[in-house]
Amino acid sequence: MPEFRYQGTGVSGKLVQGVMNAKNRGEARRRADELCRRQNIRLKALEKKSTFLYKAQRGEEKPIRGEQAAFSKEEVENGLRKLNYRVLRVERKLLEFRLKPPAKDIVLFARICADLLRERLPYDEILTLLASDTENPALAKTLREIQQDLKDGKEGSEVFGKHADVLGRFTAYMLSVASTSGNMAEVYESTAKFLERDEEFKKSLKSALIMPAVIIVVLFAAVAYYVGYIFPATAKMFVKFGIDLPPMTKATLDLSNFLQANIFWLVPACLAPVVALLLFLRTPRGRYLRDRYLIRIPVIGSLLHKTSIEIFSRVFYALYSGSGENIPVIRVAAEACRNTYIERQVKEVVIPLMLKEGRGLVESLERADIFTPTAISRLRSGQESGALRNTALQLANYYERETTYKMKNVIELINVMISMVIMVVMTALTLVSSETAVVRPKSPAG
Repeated sequence: MPEFRYQGTGVSGKLVQGVMNAKNRGEARRRADELCRRQNIRLKALEKKSTFLYKAQRGEEKPIRGEQAAFSKEEVENGLRKLNYRVLRVERKLLEFRLKPPAKDIVLFARICADLLRERLPYDEILTLLASDTENPALAKTLREIQQDLKDGKEGSEVFGKHADVLGRFTAYMLSVASTSGNMAEVYESTAKFLERDEEFKKSLKSALIMPAVIIVVLFAAVAYYVGYIFPATAKMFVKFGIDLPPMTKATLDLSNFLQANIFWLVPACLAPVVALLLFLRTPRGRYLRDRYLIRIPVIGSLLHKTSIEIFSRVFYALYSGSGENIPVIRVAAEACRNTYIERQVKEVVIPLMLKEGRGLVESLERADIFTPTAISRLRSGQESGALRNTALQLANYYERETTYKMKNVIELINVMISMVIMVVMTALTLVSSETAVVRPKSPAG
């Protein structure tokens, strides 16, 4: 998130300043005003850290160009002068885009960190290596900022939390946990595994649901174009000469005439429900209902449900300590499972049952009715034997193998069904088109 610096004067007239991260200037202003009001500070300035382009020269050397993040132009100029540079030009970068790195780059970062940490390479050196070798400029810049903040002694939650927009909220949380854990390599390994499974889950979902839907829409759009514009060019020629049309040809021509006469209200009528549904699914209520009923769809719903349980169990394994306060762990695992319905049930049913009634995790999950009987049975066995954490990992691995195998079969089945639909549609078009070959004009004698 963007970084802001606030400056003000205290009761004694002493200059007071601090730094905060906020989504935008409006949020930063509200937080700064509230902070100054509590501490009786008079706010004088609020500056956003921006990127400045500079040109400087030391002695008779060749001028150098570069960029530097700072809160003001004067801050960059003073920094260059301290390094004995003569400032030639400093200007704010007008267009500053910070695109999110591809998911594969984040996975590679977490995977390499886990491997190098096992080899006991210092984390500072790992960040130096990755920042210099990473091709994505946004990720490289983020790693350099993380390295500098850690050197300045900032806490892991603050260091990684400010980069949640680049790394992802879950990844930033996991890395902040790793910075204070006794086994960074294991947490990074679990993070990389989660990110890999999450990308595989999205890819499988697109293959199983989105791509077939797109193919069907494109297919029927092509059919509508054929029926509405291409086919009538031939059929109307027969009508012009008073030739009787065969049944299918006549029905298709009537449909074409209907489409052409009502196209201006048919298109909005067909698109309006789709647009309304998409907008509704973007709302919290829409996402909740979508995820609640999506997991109840035969075959594909079961796989999506088990995949969410797998992700929950994997994150739970990575963060669960076995003792102490683990409510935040359960909350984070619920947020990571990519299902709004399961997330809300955990936050509104499971956690209150544990806190208010003192019930165990497995009993609370069973009452929330969000896990499969197999998952509940395995977790209960792990809880009774004192190996809940390892049981969660075993459950995650089991569902990973099952869903991966079954998802491939489902995708193949859907592809076969799509092929059959295409075959039926093309056969129907061929029959309608070929029927015109049997059309006979009336004989002059008739």
